[in-house]
Amino acid sequence: MNIGEAAAASGVSAKMIRHYEETGLIPKAGRTEAGYRVYSERDVHLLRFIRQSRLLGFSMKQIADLIGLWLDQSRSSRKVKQLAEAHIGELDQRIRELQAMKSTLETLAHNCHGDNRPDCPILDALGAGDGCCAHTSKAAA
Repeated sequence: MNIGEAAAASGVSAKMIRHYEETGLIPKAGRTEAGYRVYSERDVHLLRFIRQSRLLGFSMKQIADLIGLWLDQSRSSRKVKQLAEAHIGELDQRIRELQAMKSTLETLAHNCHGDNRPDCPILDALGAGDGCCAHTSKAAA
């Protein structure tokens, strides 16, 4: 199948398929005599694997590691579980950071009158540097 068909079958855009090939995440596709990429069902299966991994928030490096484990029939499930648990820890940290950002923004919005006056506590706090948002700066960095 061509790249458009592979994209439709896998749910991964043609642009991302090309990107995955360029970065070496997936092997370069075979080509027709005319130079068009050709994908097999196995390729589409790999693209679906990548899509699912991305939906779970895995990084490209983690996905490469997962693909390596997935293709290694002698793998230990312990390695897969360790990778998943490490990712869960990263997600927990991101959730804490997002909750802190939300809390700060809720406080700022609550303190804003939202009327016709030009003074705005939200803009004042954002312009204050690290005064209002220091605890959320790691998330934005």
